[in-house]
Amino acid sequence: MSHKRIPKRKAAIAVGGVAALGAAALLLPNANASQSNGDDATPRTFKSTDVSDVASMLASQLGDAFAGSYYDASNKQLVINIVGNNSNVVNQIEKAGAVAHQVQNSTSELQAAAKTLKADATVPGTAWSVDPKTNEIRVTADSTVTGTKWDTVESTVKGLGSGVATLKKSAGTFKTFVDGGDAIFGGGARCSLGFNVTAGDGSPAFLTAGHCGVAAAKWSDAQDGAPIATVDQATFPGNGDFALVKYDDPNTQANSVVNVGNGQTVQINQAADAAVGQQVFRMGSTTGLNDGNVTGLDATVNYPEGTVTGLIQTDVCAEPGDSGGSLFTQDGSAIGLTSGGSGDCTVGGETFFQPVTTALQAVGATLGAGDAGAGDAGAGDAGAGDAGAGGAVDPSASASDAAGGAGDQAGAGADDQAGAGAADQNGAAGDQNGAVHDQSGAGMDDGSGVVTTP
Repeated sequence: MSHKRIPKRKAAIAVGGVAALGAAALLLPNANASQSNGDDATPRTFKSTDVSDVASMLASQLGDAFAGSYYDASNKQLVINIVGNNSNVVNQIEKAGAVAHQVQNSTSELQAAAKTLKADATVPGTAWSVDPKTNEIRVTADSTVTGTKWDTVESTVKGLGSGVATLKKSAGTFKTFVDGGDAIFGGGARCSLGFNVTAGDGSPAFLTAGHCGVAAAKWSDAQDGAPIATVDQATFPGNGDFALVKYDDPNTQANSVVNVGNGQTVQINQAADAAVGQQVFRMGSTTGLNDGNVTGLDATVNYPEGTVTGLIQTDVCAEPGDSGGSLFTQDGSAIGLTSGGSGDCTVGGETFFQPVTTALQAVGATLGAGDAGAGDAGAGDAGAGDAGAGGAVDPSASASDAAGGAGDQAGAGADDQAGAGAADQNGAAGDQNGAVHDQSGAGMDDGSGVVTTP
């Protein structure tokens, strides 16, 4: 397969086949807007992408009384945790249209507990994040944490005191994998393009996982193909898992869409912070489109390669080959880049994502194409393979149609490099269901990378 880099070329985010019809049916346009009945004492209904701003405002106003927040998706309400029983605090929360919920642990107490975990229980295969729904720290240990390692983690959690943290065992393992279907290739590794962006110098670029950025400096959109992009910045491990990769052709049009298969796209209109309880969609070439909820923020994950902090934790299933795929919302907000996880789409598991907002700020980039403005790129010039700006998944699509997905639109097969990770790129070639494809000039393909095997 050859690709000509010409001025009108589009570099759309092309992700793999839609394998989850249930998730596809949920991804409809025109999500409900925030509403208020005008009664300050009655909770407002919010869009999930609006709650972060309100929660941040209340956090600054309430000070030490603020103990976290989450989105009640069933009622479309923002819940604010508070310590103490100050009526003025409750009034401020209700005036903002949110719901006040009294809890035991303050933010400072939970932060102190997290510091203790970092100091005493930083064991590879563990992860933790604050769960505002339970007002506790949720600690997870994967299948590699056994014997004295398990004893260390368990005793540390118990030492935090009653009602501060919970510990559970995960069936999988927390690892980073560079593996899978509709991919970008570099140095024997394979990863996924996350979201197209404009770099600080105005050049077209994309975001991907940081462990991909440290695995190889040059990336191609075809196995053994000529490089088309070069890593500019990469962070992994440490304070995040993200990389900025610049297209070598300055005329590349890095449109801001996610291709969810069958010629359907979702336009990405903005980058937004995640909120616990928020519904999110993840696209990847192995399992296609899947949805779930955000379960934790500011998560710490102790991978074999090192500790990564500041991640989003979710219950969205994923499997090897899905990593690097986009995490986004129904209304077209970019939320995260797949970092890693455990389990699969049969038994479930935990997945972790790099927040897009943090990555953009760190690398000095803006979402989408520079000539269209941040958050509004790709509104025009919808080429073949795109459903046009703002296209939505057709809920009437059959399961067999959904299973075909974007990978079947070109038919150019690719071999799977199972287990070709950032630290170990010697994966064996094998068969894979996804296909590297060029959707009539859509350009970059997406969908591989970072989740673990059970």
